[in-house]
Amino acid sequence: MKPPLAALALALLPFFAPLHAEPLPGASVESLLAAAREHSPDVRMVRAEAAAASERIGPAGALPDPVVRIELENLTRSGSQNATLLPSRVGDTKYTLMQPLPFWGKRDLKREVAAAEAEQASGRANDAWAEIAAKVKNLYAQYWLTHRSLELMRENIELAGSLEQIAQVRYAGGLAAQQDAIRAQVERSTMETERVAIEAEYRQLSTFINTMLARKGNAALAAPESLRPLPARLDPERLSERLQARNPQLAVEAARLGGAEKSRDLAYRNRYPDFTVGVVPMQMQNRVESWSLMLELNLPLQQDSRRSQEREAERMLEAATARQEALTHRLHGELSGALANLEAAQTTEQIARNRLLPQAELTFKAALAGYETGKVDFATLLDAQRQIRNARLALLRAQASQQTRLADIERLLGEDL
Repeated sequence: MKPPLAALALALLPFFAPLHAEPLPGASVESLLAAAREHSPDVRMVRAEAAAASERIGPAGALPDPVVRIELENLTRSGSQNATLLPSRVGDTKYTLMQPLPFWGKRDLKREVAAAEAEQASGRANDAWAEIAAKVKNLYAQYWLTHRSLELMRENIELAGSLEQIAQVRYAGGLAAQQDAIRAQVERSTMETERVAIEAEYRQLSTFINTMLARKGNAALAAPESLRPLPARLDPERLSERLQARNPQLAVEAARLGGAEKSRDLAYRNRYPDFTVGVVPMQMQNRVESWSLMLELNLPLQQDSRRSQEREAERMLEAATARQEALTHRLHGELSGALANLEAAQTTEQIARNRLLPQAELTFKAALAGYETGKVDFATLLDAQRQIRNARLALLRAQASQQTRLADIERLLGEDL
C-alpha cells in the first residue's frame, strides 16, 4: 500500500503539470514553417525594413519646415546709445516668417517615388520569406529522407543478421562454405558503417533546421512523420499566369519600374522653379508699425545640369524595363525546368514503386529459397538483398525529390500550391 503523502502527490500531479505542452517542431513541414515565420531573425529583419520604408511616404511629400528670421537694425540708433540687442530699444526689428513651396506636382511625385520604394521593400520582404520557406521545405524533405533511410538501413542490418544466421546454420550442417558466413558479416559491417554516416547526416540536418528557426543547434526536433501531398495536376499555363501575378521578385521590379517613371517625371518637373512666400512685420520700439509680404523663387538657369539629370532618369527607366523583362524570361524558364524535374521525379517514383521494388522483392525471395535448397550461391543472395535495398532507397529519394521540386515551384510562385 502506498504512503498517504505519495498517493496525494500522484493525485495532484496532473493539476500542476502544464495543460498544453507546446509540441516540438519537425513532425511536419507546416510546423517548421510556422516556427520560422515566428522566430526567424531574417524574417523579422525584412519586415522591419519594409515597415521603415512605409514610414518614408508621408515625409517625402510633406512641406519643408518654415523659416523664421529676425533682423535687428540700427543697434545704436544713429549713435545716440550704446549697442543693444533688445528689440524695443534698437532702431527697428524685422521679423520674417517664410514657407518654402515646391512647384505644383513635385510633392506628389516625391510621395509616389517613396511609395514605390516602400513597395519594393515589401516585395523584398515577401521574396525573403519565399526563399526561407523554400529552404525549410527542402531541408524537411532531406530530413524526412534521411530519417526514412536510417529506418531502412536498420531493417537491412537486421535482415543481414538473419542471412548471417542462415549461412552459419548451413555451414554448421556442411551445406555451405565458411566464406558465406564471412561474407554476411562483411556485408553487415558495411551497412553498420553506412548507418553511422546516415546518423551523422541526420544530426547535421537537425542542426541546419534549428539554425533556420533561430534555435540552439542541438535542440530537440520531432521525428518527421509524412510529406505534403502533391497537387493532383499542375497546368503550366495557369502556373505561368500565377508566376506573372504573384512572384515577389517581379513585384519588386514592377515597383522599381514605377518608381523610375515617377523619378523621370520629377526630373522634368525640376525645370520649374520652387517658391518661398513670407510675411514680414516691422517693429519699432514696442509696437509693430508696418507689414510686408514677400515672394522668392529660385531661377532654374543650370539647364545643362538638369538635362543630364533628365537623361539619367530616362536611362534608369530603360534599365528598369530591361531588368524586368530579363527577370520575367528567366523565371518562366526556371518554372518550366522545375515542372520538368517534378514530372521526372514522379515518373521515377512510379517506376520504383511499380516495377523495381516488386521485381527486387521477387528476386530476393527466389534467391533466398534457392540458397536454402543449395541451388543459388550466397553471392547471388547478397546481390538480391542489395537490389531490394536500392529499390526502396530509390523510391524514398524520388518522393523527397518531388517535395524539393514542389518547393522550387512554390518559390517561383511566391505562394503554396
